[in-house]
This record gives sequence, structure tokens and C-alpha cells, in this order.
Amino acid sequence: MTLHARPTPAEALFAAIPVIETERFLLRGYRPGDLATFTAFYASPRSRYVGGPMTAELACRAFMTYAGHWHVRGYGRWMVEEKATGATLGNVGLWYPDGWPEPEIGWTLFEGAEGRGVAFETALAARAHAYDTLGWTTAISLIAPENARSRALAERLGAVRDGDFTHERYGTLQVWRHPAPGPEACP
Repeated sequence: MTLHARPTPAEALFAAIPVIETERFLLRGYRPGDLATFTAFYASPRSRYVGGPMTAELACRAFMTYAGHWHVRGYGRWMVEEKATGATLGNVGLWYPDGWPEPEIGWTLFEGAEGRGVAFETALAARAHAYDTLGWTTAISLIAPENARSRALAERLGAVRDGDFTHERYGTLQVWRHPAPGPEACP
């Protein structure tokens, strides 16, 4: 009898998440080792536009929610890994929890990852996946009005303001509508 190593249940679940490769980054599924970096981000003031700062327990729950979204919806947010260094730089991807007005393309960068085009490159890849693989015909990004960097990124991605959305927890958010699939979706 030959024994073969079996993947853990977590490894098997995360292996089902597609990996997207860009020029500089991998968009990949969540790994147990990502939790510490994720929790550190959500404990910091940098998380103020995405529900933080929060306790380690609540950050762990958020991590589990992002990971589980893949298995409920068949898509979700990826962790962003820099190919050259293996560093985890944040998360980006597709998000549509109950209570959201429409499917969203979202991005969050950890400390030290801003200003290098990380969010732009990876959000373009996530949007291409939504349109080309999943067949989406539209997508939005919900952005806190005071988050100037995310508003600038949405504009750079070709998104335009399309009203507001008020959420019980996050307050009033700006709706930024991404261009429909086609050449204009690739700035």
C-alpha cells in the first residue's frame, strides 16, 4: 500500500481559487500565513476607510469572510503577492456581500505598498477576470468620500461617479462605475 500526502482541507479549498499573474504580481487565494499581515493592517489607522481599526478577533473574522466569499459566490478578493519578493502587499478583487447594491471591484494595500502602481495593475487584472471570465457587464467601486487615493485610482481605472450608497456600518459611500467591457475598460 502506498500512502500519498493529502492536502489539508484549507489547502484544497484555496487551491480552487484561480491565480492571476500580472507583470509584477500574483493574485492568489488566502493562506493561513496571511492572517498576521491582514490583522496588522486592520489594527492600524490605515484601515479607517474599510471598517477599521479593529481588534484582532474582528480582523480574523474579516479574513475568514473574504476567504469564504469565494465559496459562496464563486469569486472574491485575492491576496496580492509581489513576484520579485514574495511579499504580501494587500488584497484586491471582486466583492458582493448581501446588502451591497451591485458587484464591486475593491482594493486594499498594506503599509509600504502605495505609490508603486500595485492597486492599478491588480485592479485591472481583477476587472478583466470579472468581465472576460465571469461575464460581468458592469462593476462598481464603493469609496469613502474622504479617501482621495482610492478616488484617484478609480478615475485612473476609467470609473466615473455614479451617485452615493448609504450603508449601515460604513455610512455614505461614493459609487464609482467602471467602464463596460471592451477597449475602454483597459486604460
